[in-house]
Amino acid sequence: MKSEHNRKSLNWAKHQKRWFGKWHLYLGIIAGAIVAFVGVTGSILVFQDEIDRALNPNLFEVIAHKQKMPVEEIVPLVKKNYPKLKIDYLMLNNFKNPNEAYSVMNLKTGEETFINPYTGKIGGKRIHTSSFIHIVTELHRTLLIPVAGRYICGLASLCLLILTISGLRLWLPKKWKQLKSVLTVRFSGSFKRQNYDWHNSLGFYSSPIVAILSLTGFSITFSTLVIPLLFVLSGKSPQGVAKLLGAKSAWHAQAVPLPLKEIVAASKEKMPNGYIGGIAFPADKTGAYRLDMVSGNLPKVGKREMLIIDQYTAQVLLNSRKDFPNVGNAYLSWLTPIHYGSFGGRPTQVIAIIAGLIPLALFITGFIIWWPRYKKQKKGKRKTNEAALDEVSEIPKVEKEPKPAKIKTQLPKLGRYFLIQFKLGLKYVLIIIPISFMMGALYGLPSGIIIQPAIFVMAFSCVMVCLNFICALLSEIFNILFLLPFKRGSHRVTRYFALSTAFFVCYLAVYMVLLNTGLAVF
Repeated sequence: MKSEHNRKSLNWAKHQKRWFGKWHLYLGIIAGAIVAFVGVTGSILVFQDEIDRALNPNLFEVIAHKQKMPVEEIVPLVKKNYPKLKIDYLMLNNFKNPNEAYSVMNLKTGEETFINPYTGKIGGKRIHTSSFIHIVTELHRTLLIPVAGRYICGLASLCLLILTISGLRLWLPKKWKQLKSVLTVRFSGSFKRQNYDWHNSLGFYSSPIVAILSLTGFSITFSTLVIPLLFVLSGKSPQGVAKLLGAKSAWHAQAVPLPLKEIVAASKEKMPNGYIGGIAFPADKTGAYRLDMVSGNLPKVGKREMLIIDQYTAQVLLNSRKDFPNVGNAYLSWLTPIHYGSFGGRPTQVIAIIAGLIPLALFITGFIIWWPRYKKQKKGKRKTNEAALDEVSEIPKVEKEPKPAKIKTQLPKLGRYFLIQFKLGLKYVLIIIPISFMMGALYGLPSGIIIQPAIFVMAFSCVMVCLNFICALLSEIFNILFLLPFKRGSHRVTRYFALSTAFFVCYLAVYMVLLNTGLAVF
């Protein structure tokens, strides 16, 4: 018995014996390297536009003249001068910069052609997929692994969120008087002590921003799951998303495509205060124009909106300003700027760069903490097993006594247990909801943009809570239908379901008040 006790005590460090400690350890070992790599590449992409332009000044820079040609004039001119040039997407890049060239994408070949916005002449070409920034982007999003890589990175973002939450739970001191010691690094201590303090301090101070980056990263990757859920939470059919985004032009045998100037005129009528940031041209006879519009001052990169227009009638088939729910516009305008820190200009970009490097620092310091313990545990196991074998060899063989009958204990009723755990969940969620707001507010504080990021984080935290509730509900249904009848049911599953239900009810209530009553408009 003593040997068995020693063996178990060697398996886990003191802080790892509880479930959140084991989650933190396992996820750190399994996903830590991927999370760190995704974070580093994300830090590079914070200044992706500036880096791309610095590496390719001959492509992006033009000599400014009096005024750039409007898009409805330059496209016909380019098509006339270069009839073989395939235009799938026209990007106006930074349309406010007088020295910035337009670029044309051929989606089939990946060729990117740069157009002088003053003369309509080609200034240069490149294969976009071979550019440095594109490669870094693909590494960040997919690890260059076809199909599965995208979801590996998305799940890595989820792992980072769980690591952040479980790390904070491990960090919490048992007594308030110990708070100062867990918030600072003891530079007078040994290397081992300083490394441990750095791991704790970096994890704590970076946790609000790291959690936001992981939340937005997951939402970007799993957009096909997140966007329909946003529509459902706003009282709209999830099928409406596909219907809106898949809108087709009304083609018939006599249909003639309208000139681009009429498409642009229709966009100005619907969004008079907007600028065209890019145009996706119809792919075939039933295709439609998609205009990526930019308007407003928040975020600082501009509020992104979308118009889909019939190529034959100039009828607006989708206007994101009125057809998308409020949180749908938040997704369109805020998700990517918050993920890369561009919503608040340089201050938030610097914060995003630092936050992107934090997972690497935590992975290194965490590995330094874990590896000596792992070797010690492995060595201790070997010694314990040898001692146990010696003890067994010295004990004379005796006849096995019959095992005592298992005593059946009466567990509390499921409903009553659920209510107890549900009330406990309400206590937790009343603490977590203000923290969700505070996370977004702290991120935007250096740039003076506080309310929108705070509400955005709350809204997309609600999405995660809803997804978690669905998982908990399915687990509890399986527990009740297939495990409890055979006396193999687990109250841990019921506890998970009760806590998830408490979070779901409270987050959904706050979400409805903020996003569906007009108190917050994106």
